[in-house]
Amino acid sequence: MSTRNATPEIKLLLALLDEAYDHPAWHGPNLRGALRGLSGEQAVWRPAPGRNSIWQIALHCAYWKYAVYRRLSGEGTRGSFPRKPSNWPALPARCGAASWKGDLALLDEQHRRLREGVAAFPAERLGRPLGKSTAVRLIYGIAAHDLYHAGQVRLLIKLSGGKRKGKRS
Repeated sequence: MSTRNATPEIKLLLALLDEAYDHPAWHGPNLRGALRGLSGEQAVWRPAPGRNSIWQIALHCAYWKYAVYRRLSGEGTRGSFPRKPSNWPALPARCGAASWKGDLALLDEQHRRLREGVAAFPAERLGRPLGKSTAVRLIYGIAAHDLYHAGQVRLLIKLSGGKRKGKRS
């Protein structure tokens, strides 16, 4: 979707989403950058029993992009996210390279849909109530959510002692 005719407010929110997810930013790695080069084996590592893996974090981020998109589009909070349970989806039965690649594609798809939803959202409605929040708060909140989890992913990589493909730890 073209953003040529988008208002300055919408363009700013799109830039915020993009920098938090996959565009260059002054703050360092964003979510997609933190995930880049990780194998499925690295992504499934847990720092302790009962703690979330990088893979689970990626699925969690995909779910919340989906949830914010649904709220912005008026579809409500209930839906049919492809993985269950919704907020912290279970890992696939076989956590191999193909499954990891597929779940990263799911994350990318949910970001693309969210971005399209923001681009189409009427700027004059950004500050109006939307459930318990406002649209603008949901949008900058999901960007902050990506950055929070990007930092968490980076920390888990360091804790695991792992190196990403082609990167020094």
